[in-house]
Amino acid sequence: MTDILLATDSDALADEVEAAVAGAHLLHRVRAGVDVVPAIMQVDPGLVLLDLQIGNMGGVAACLAVRQREEMGDIEPRPVALLLDREVDTFLANEARADTHLVKPLNAFQILRAVESLVTQEPSSA
Repeated sequence: MTDILLATDSDALADEVEAAVAGAHLLHRVRAGVDVVPAIMQVDPGLVLLDLQIGNMGGVAACLAVRQREEMGDIEPRPVALLLDREVDTFLANEARADTHLVKPLNAFQILRAVESLVTQEPSSA
């Protein structure tokens, strides 16, 4: 069972992710991008899922903050996925150095398939 950190202020998205991974993984949630790095330091998740549109610090900025802290040696590298609003936002995921992205709306099968793929891969060196 892998710990997964989800950063979203959308209850509907959190419910979708919870339904997809329940039983197989343990989901932790923060509602603000600024809480992502502290939560990683506390929980040490095997995977981070970042909603593009989280309040006060979006998914791109949160992903860049994670990668920066990895480079500084403050946290171990881990897979990060951005949850995008539109396919045209793919370039944002690339700029943020996310390992992958999913485009909303999502279904449980898409979420679980992506999670399983990411938690079994070797961490990228940031």
